[in-house]
Amino acid sequence: MKMSQVALQCYTIRDHCRTAPEFAESMRRARAIGYETVQISGVGPIPPSEIYTIANGEGLQICATHEPGIDIIDRPEQVVETLAALHCKLTAYPWPHISLETIADVDRFAEGLNRSGAVLKAAGMQLCFHNHDMEFRKLDGKTVLERLYEKTDPNLVMAELDTYWVHAGGGDVVSWCTRMVGRLPMIHLKDYAMRAKERQPIFAPLGEGNLEFPRIISVAEQSGCQWFIVEQDSGFDDAFEAIATSLRYLREHVAS
Repeated sequence: MKMSQVALQCYTIRDHCRTAPEFAESMRRARAIGYETVQISGVGPIPPSEIYTIANGEGLQICATHEPGIDIIDRPEQVVETLAALHCKLTAYPWPHISLETIADVDRFAEGLNRSGAVLKAAGMQLCFHNHDMEFRKLDGKTVLERLYEKTDPNLVMAELDTYWVHAGGGDVVSWCTRMVGRLPMIHLKDYAMRAKERQPIFAPLGEGNLEFPRIISVAEQSGCQWFIVEQDSGFDDAFEAIATSLRYLREHVAS
């Protein structure tokens, strides 16, 4: 993994990105820490063109976004316009906006992802699916995530695996990276730690939890991963220190 492939998920610092001035200051801080690329999520409301202007002005490339699930499924042409304004070609469906309780639900959802993926593909863009732990629930002996990827066209719907949520769902991160060969343009790097007294899992900066990132990243690279995106959902006293810790870990233990 080259450091130029590392990006910051803006959702990590979303509390500091609510207005354009806050977003600009946060991008300055992220660039000073050492990030050169960002994934846009949880920002605003700020017009996409202004987001691009601010990020570009701070020397940051936008590699990908998360768009609202309902927009991806029902208004993919609008998503294309947003990505074009951000000078970006990758987005991911972030969170189920519909029920996925039955096999029929999953199959209908897969059809919707295929339709939207085709619209983005025609515009030279790529739709991905971001998993959480809920997609590891089994329906008729197969996880929802397995069925989703079986029922979607690999060229139209690719994967944005999330290391924490794969592990939290009982999946093996390395195994999932392997099965997504040619279908994994980006991955969320998020560590999984345990709070001792409560015996509850928590989000952690990279290197402070239990996931084997050198191995995970090596296999993801072999599967064709282009972007390694640092995301840390919540629970940090200082989100900027957390993203700095993660970047230091990648530089010291993983970067080639």
